[in-house]
This record gives sequence, structure tokens and C-alpha cells, in this order.
Amino acid sequence: MKVKITKPDSTLFDGEAKLVQLPGTGGLFEILNNHAPIISSLGRGRIRLVNEADEETTFDIRGGVVKSQQNDLLILVQ
Repeated sequence: MKVKITKPDSTLFDGEAKLVQLPGTGGLFEILNNHAPIISSLGRGRIRLVNEADEETTFDIRGGVVKSQQNDLLILVQ
């Protein structure tokens, strides 16, 4: 799925991933390929991203929002 992680002043990640784990305000959740459409708020924590080669990348965030639809994931963070 296509993933874009953006801060107000820069883009942290723009590429493909097979799994994204997010710190939702109600707890951790994961988004995989073909996930149902979702919009959710994010709390302080760590985004964990796994690409097609099973390489893991993490990003520490202070909060934000995520929108996922048709394997296109947009994450706006602070």
C-alpha cells in the first residue's frame, strides 16, 4: 500500500509498506493491505512501518491523524 507520513514542515516517508502500526488515542492498531476505510486520531507514541522486504522503520510522534482508503494511507503528524 502507498504510505505518506507528513509533518507541517517536511515529509518523513513517502513509499510502499505492507504493515503500519499506529499509536491511536484508544491504543495501538495496525493497517494492512485492503484495510477498510478509516479516519482516526493518533496519540503520542511510535509509528512502526514494515516494507515489502520486511525492513522496519519507526517514527516517534506527538500526535496526529490518519486516513486510509483503497490502499492509500495518509498520516499527518506533529
